[in-house]
Amino acid sequence: MKNIKFYKMGEMPLEQHKVRVVQKLHLVPIAERLNAIEEAGFNTFKLTTRHVFLDMLTDSGTNAMSDQQVAAMFQADDAYAGSESFARLHQAVEDVLGKKYFLPAHQGRAAENIICKAFVKKGSIIPTNYHFTTTLAHILDNGGKVEELLCEGALDIKSDNPFKGNMDVEKLEACIQKHGAENIPFVRMEASTNLIGGQPFSISNLMDVRHVCDKYNIMLVLDASLLGENAYLVKQREDHWHENTLGDILKMMTNLADLVYFSARKLSSSRGGGICTNQKSLYSRMEALIPLYEGFLTYGGISVREIEAMAVGLRETLDETMISQSPSFIKYMVETLDKAGIPVVTPPGVLGCHVDAGQICSHLSQSEYPAGAFAAALYLISGVRGMERGTLSSIRDENGVEVLADAELVRLAIPRRVFTLSQINYVIDRVMWLYDHREYIGGLKFVYEPPVLRFFMGGLEATSDWPERLMAKFRKDFGDSL
Repeated sequence: MKNIKFYKMGEMPLEQHKVRVVQKLHLVPIAERLNAIEEAGFNTFKLTTRHVFLDMLTDSGTNAMSDQQVAAMFQADDAYAGSESFARLHQAVEDVLGKKYFLPAHQGRAAENIICKAFVKKGSIIPTNYHFTTTLAHILDNGGKVEELLCEGALDIKSDNPFKGNMDVEKLEACIQKHGAENIPFVRMEASTNLIGGQPFSISNLMDVRHVCDKYNIMLVLDASLLGENAYLVKQREDHWHENTLGDILKMMTNLADLVYFSARKLSSSRGGGICTNQKSLYSRMEALIPLYEGFLTYGGISVREIEAMAVGLRETLDETMISQSPSFIKYMVETLDKAGIPVVTPPGVLGCHVDAGQICSHLSQSEYPAGAFAAALYLISGVRGMERGTLSSIRDENGVEVLADAELVRLAIPRRVFTLSQINYVIDRVMWLYDHREYIGGLKFVYEPPVLRFFMGGLEATSDWPERLMAKFRKDFGDSL
């Protein structure tokens, strides 16, 4: 895709779509927002959308559908078995991802459950470039452990490394030699590492990982949920691939993996998920688990209307004007905040803008959940719902000791084709104000802590009256502004 240059307006992202259906938003007064975040236990997951102005919690299931996807939903074949809708999706998987055996699942974590049930057992070690919350939970639930093999500098907040999602191949070799190949059912690579700033891996790194897997006869599994954006950044940043199409790059990445799974809530801007492979033996190990946990093999717990949207969405992943929209908005937001001196993860990645709450709230210890506190504070002063990606999203070890996160980030997700540039500028403005008044942000503590995936359902409270003091400062500076 050729760049579009402006005459006098400077550099900014330009939308390659028009808006045809809109949804009204509500920015409620700050006093109402305070009540809402208190009732939600200072957990942004538990806010209701009636109290949220701009929802930047996630891109999962929140990407805008295209007119072609919506139109396709009207031709759905709702047969329980042998649906033509599934046949169209199966063909799209083969055409776009290059895999001929396909198992549908109702979303990405359901695919993880199937894979872990089939391959992970007590004592299994899963090397990965970086874990995702639900992936880790499924591996632990089946008796396995994760070893994170990040490349050097992957956790540096400010960096010019274009591929911080790369795996350290020397660490992979050492991991295999330490634990034995027989105890490693697969190596997992995640496209655009979610928890450390949406950072991509390069194709050359994936090739190196593949080489090690071949050497020790270990399966390579690819989490392709954010593969489209990873492919786009490969095209932008990796020298050998500048002239290739997104289709070429996607196929190269999937061809290097034995097994590919994905959340359609991300990859194809729809609902659902799936697992695909070219090896019948791998397919056969998982096949019986789909009817047991998901539904029959030709729907897998997914609405047939969503299956039609998935098929179209997968093909639209090859459209560079569509796939570039979110990364271009993220780049704009990250670079604007970075120039203002606000610590954000660089270089810009995918999924969203990741604010370094650990540095901003350096007056708080990690046990006071600085990323959770920043997310709550940002919601209070803006109505913007972000997601904590720090110690709140971590776990406790077998002795009940909290495992502190590698980074205390707040992710401000920018789903595909959802927000306008003025809305992004509003978020930038409110982040700037909160940064300048960061000393008002206090800590949080659990009052209800679930044993698994606590960040989804947990309840917290402020350790002082800091939310009220922050609201008073907001009112002093903004008057009657919402």
